[in-house]
Amino acid sequence: MPTFDERERAFEAKFAHDAEMEFKAIARRNKLLGLWAAGLLGKEGAEADAYAMSVVKADFEEAGHEDVIRKLSADLGPRASDSEIRARMNELLLVAKAQLTDEG
Repeated sequence: MPTFDERERAFEAKFAHDAEMEFKAIARRNKLLGLWAAGLLGKEGAEADAYAMSVVKADFEEAGHEDVIRKLSADLGPRASDSEIRARMNELLLVAKAQLTDEG
């Protein structure tokens, strides 16, 4: 049954690839989100990049993206509401996926 085994390996490889791409897209989205927030906070250059990385790292606190929203909400205060942050997050996920597709 080499055909079945080959199909199984192909399915497993596709699943692993898709999971890796989703992880990369979310990390890229978080970086883009961090750069957006850094702009609202008046950060530029290396300071903006460092802040963006802190947003990426915040996503590792718990499953899901609520940890990122909590961080940004606390940092941005009245500069952006939770709904604005969530909307930007959704927009930037599409941008991140498109960027990864273009690079791949």
